[in-house]
Amino acid sequence: MNNIVFSLQDVHFSYLKRYPALCGVSVEIRKGEKAAFIGANGTGKSTLLQILDGLIFPDSGKAFAFGKELNENTFNDGEFSLFFRSKVGFVFQNPEVQLFSPTVEEDIIFGPLQFGVSTQEIKKRLEFLSESFKIRELLKRPPHYLSIGEKRKIAIATVLAIDPEVLIMDEPTAGLDPQTARQIIDIIVQANLEGRTIITATHDLHIVEEISDTVYVLDRNKQITTCGSPEEILSDGELLKNNNLIHIHKHRHKDKIHIHGHCHISDHHRE
Repeated sequence: MNNIVFSLQDVHFSYLKRYPALCGVSVEIRKGEKAAFIGANGTGKSTLLQILDGLIFPDSGKAFAFGKELNENTFNDGEFSLFFRSKVGFVFQNPEVQLFSPTVEEDIIFGPLQFGVSTQEIKKRLEFLSESFKIRELLKRPPHYLSIGEKRKIAIATVLAIDPEVLIMDEPTAGLDPQTARQIIDIIVQANLEGRTIITATHDLHIVEEISDTVYVLDRNKQITTCGSPEEILSDGELLKNNNLIHIHKHRHKDKIHIHGHCHISDHHRE
């Protein structure tokens, strides 16, 4: 039990108490694990991540992190709230949500400043992240003038600047060009090699094999329909098709129309 970081037990959540987003989700995530949640749009992936991050709380069922139940009362405890926010970093699907300072540098150092990190350590972290993310030339620029790929890298850097044990990411490669997506994947893998627990929501099957040890599939009923290794999940064409994770490809050959599932999974993303 000591290595379980998160536990959801029969979690239900509805927006405005009328629009179901999760309908009985149970899952355990262990320290150092790479967990990916995949599913079509509207299956509850983002909602699940927000519950793990303590941004919203279950209508019924229970969510636990580091052995404590996550609810409003828990976060009213300043000591636990500070502990949790220093341990868990969340990267939103829209990076602009977490970029608000006049410059990139100020955004990156904002988190450590709030947690009382020393000036010397903050300078060290900024230097390391600037080099690792290849963003040194962006440090003095306003974040809102950057490209979507640059904004996403900066958003991840702001989270890693607090040195969290857990990194939660919502669609980290959405809308990115292949080279930038490759850089993001490398950052995720490296974060896990450094001992961090990685939790990702995505519908991009190309990245799943590298960013996860365990894959959870959310279906249109807002439930986890199955879980398994990336190899098991990605090789199950029927499962992927039934959950709208591959599209039907149609082409004409001579006088006949051929239809087959197409998910574009190959080794080219590793190049």
